[in-house]
Formats: sequence, structure tokens, C-alpha cells
Amino acid sequence: MLPDALFLNVHMYGIMIAIGILFAFGVLFFYGKKASVDAKFLDFVFYDGLISIAVGFGFAALFQAIYNYIKNPSAGFHVGEGITFIGGLIGGVACCLVIYYFCRKKYNNSLLDVLSLLPCCIVLAHGFGRIGCFFAGCCYARETDCFLGVKFPGMPNPVHPTQLYEATFLFLLFALFSYLLLKKKYKYNMPLYLILYGTFRFLLEFIRGDERGRLIGIFSPSQFWSVLMIIGGMVFYMVFFRLLKNKEVSTV
Repeated sequence: MLPDALFLNVHMYGIMIAIGILFAFGVLFFYGKKASVDAKFLDFVFYDGLISIAVGFGFAALFQAIYNYIKNPSAGFHVGEGITFIGGLIGGVACCLVIYYFCRKKYNNSLLDVLSLLPCCIVLAHGFGRIGCFFAGCCYARETDCFLGVKFPGMPNPVHPTQLYEATFLFLLFALFSYLLLKKKYKYNMPLYLILYGTFRFLLEFIRGDERGRLIGIFSPSQFWSVLMIIGGMVFYMVFFRLLKNKEVSTV
């Protein structure tokens, strides 16, 4: 495993996140053109995405601070001691929707036109981010004797590299969503993403080794949000199905 610090105090974690974001925006424009989305609307989604990513990082830090406080209230409430993806996703999506709501009338396209494209961008950026976690040695799993085990600096025994497990899964999702979008013109990648990633993350939490406390009952914070993602994906599919049907009827 490479050290987290690469050169001149530039850390691999930050580099991988930057690479993931750059690739995600590249996919946005490339796939958007293939889907015949108006260039001005793609530019709007780009700037909306930049703002939402910044806000998402803030929420990721805030959610982690809340989890840390729940785990150990005596240590006090401190923001900046780690981040959590699902918290960032919630804050980022909320910000994206608010900006879109106030600016939607300026464009001919709607969010429905890029909704199946956005999961391609999300899973790609997230996948590179998880590789960054691997370099940083965070988000690790339980100890194992399996040949896949990785011994991180400061740890006595090898552990499951859940960061790489998740990155592999996310890149496979990117391939699946890209195929469905470009070849099958599939419109439901977003609810599919919520269901598939929510299920995977819920199961992956059972072998995570970095204790982050419990949010409700036996569920870790990520498992709690994963269950909501799965339920939300199912509801989203039914609602989105009706929206698309109504849009098709109105254009006939």
C-alpha cells in the first residue's frame, strides 16, 4: 500500500477525490451530449453540482460530528474530525434540488432529463473517493486471515480492505448505469442506485471494523440511512414512473 502523503504534503486522499470529481463532470458533459441535453442546461447542472459538492462536504463533516458526539458525548461536539459519504450525499442532494427549484424556469430542459445520468457521475466520483480512503487507511474492516487482507500502518493485523470492495462495486455500478443509459435509454438509474447502493452498504457495514457507534438500536448510522435509501428508491421508482408517463402523455 502506498503512503497517504505522496509529495509536498499533498495527500492521496485529496488527489483521488479531485480525480473522481473531474471524471464525474467529464461524464456529465459527455453523456449529456449523447443524450441530446441542451448545452446551457448542462452548464447549469455543472455549476449547481460544484456548489452542491461544496455544501455536501460540509454536511459530511457535520453528520460525522453528530455521530462522534452520539458515540462519546463526554468528548464534546467537534466538526472536522472525519466525514461520512451518506451525510454528504443528503446535504448535497438537498442543495442541488433547492438551486434547481429557483432556477428551473430559465431552461427548456428539466431535472428529469438528466436524472438517469447523475448516478453515473455519483458512483464514479465515490469510487475514486473510496480508493482515497484506502490510501488514507480509514473506513477499514475487521481483522481477517483471508488472502485479501491488508495490513495498514499502525494496525497489528491485516483487515478486509472494504474501501476497495466498495470501490469495485461502485465502478461496476458505473458500468451498469452507463450501459442502461446509453444503450437501453433507461430512465430509472436513480432509484436503482438508491436500492443497489443502499443494499450493498447495509451489508458491508457488518464487516466494518472502525466503530462509529449506533444510531438506532443495533443499526450503525450508515445502516440506518441505507435502509432509508432502499425504501426511498422504491418509492422514488413509483413516483418517477408516473412523472415520466405524465410527461409522455403531455407531449403526445
